[in-house]
Amino acid sequence: MKIVRALFNLFRFDRANWKAVVLCVLTAIVFWVFNAFNKNYSTNIRFPLLFEFDGEKYAQAEHLPKTINLNVSGNGWELFRKRFGVKVPPLIIPLERPNEIKKIVGSTLPPMLVTQVGNLKINFVVTDTLYLQIDRLDSYRYKLVADTRTLTFREGFGRISPVVVLPDSVNLKGPRRWLQSLGDTIRLVVNEKNISEDFRDEVEIEFPGSEFVKRNPPVAQVMFEVAPVVAVRKKLKVETDQKTDLGLQDSVTARFQIPANQTEDFNHLVKEIILQVNIKYLKRNKVMVPVVLNLPSYAVLLTIDSVHITPTK
Repeated sequence: MKIVRALFNLFRFDRANWKAVVLCVLTAIVFWVFNAFNKNYSTNIRFPLLFEFDGEKYAQAEHLPKTINLNVSGNGWELFRKRFGVKVPPLIIPLERPNEIKKIVGSTLPPMLVTQVGNLKINFVVTDTLYLQIDRLDSYRYKLVADTRTLTFREGFGRISPVVVLPDSVNLKGPRRWLQSLGDTIRLVVNEKNISEDFRDEVEIEFPGSEFVKRNPPVAQVMFEVAPVVAVRKKLKVETDQKTDLGLQDSVTARFQIPANQTEDFNHLVKEIILQVNIKYLKRNKVMVPVVLNLPSYAVLLTIDSVHITPTK
């Protein structure tokens, strides 16, 4: 009971006494913090990275590492500022022939970085390896074509004109590895649904690696005419690119989509449509889909029967 009474008496201060106690505690904390921060410590700090190379000759082909983790020693105040991002300039790694460097082992970096960390001492590099993908800078011009396979139309409507892309080509400048992977044509994917009127839209020029490539222009316009359509079935004569006696069928059936108001004109022109067969290809494969020639611009081929060799008895 005496112990409880003693504790109670200890904390029986008036308001003035409490303010004095709080002030003393705060003063003690401040002195302790200042004393602690003036000592030396070791800790891990993540520094921003900057790779320095000739941007007129080289370009990054993949995202480069943005930071590196170092174990450093130094004054508590300096470590505190660096740890919380105060006055932390990026560490610069110069690359003379960047396309030849695929990775940098972390343990080789301290001599290069020691003068860039201010008053801190680098104990070791925590980051094991930095992986790089930098390539020669190149530029090419590519043809643009529209990929309309995913387009859908409202029932009874369809495309009645060729697909036009403006401009019909694009100039690309970027890492050689990405440019060489594109061939000579870039396909623009058009995903519009339930179309029932003339189509005109801007499509971004995208492809694998496009985020690392400068595109001029970055977008292209895709356009075509849309109207009510009908499907017609026609039997067409098969022609070959050379004389042959392989016993080929002389005609196959094809289905076309045409504008509803062009039915009469199509019936008149259908005799000019040619289905051509490459004999060399057919001899190797025994079956092939004939190439359709002289098809009116407003007509779209929907399906066609294949041609095959008929064995002679």
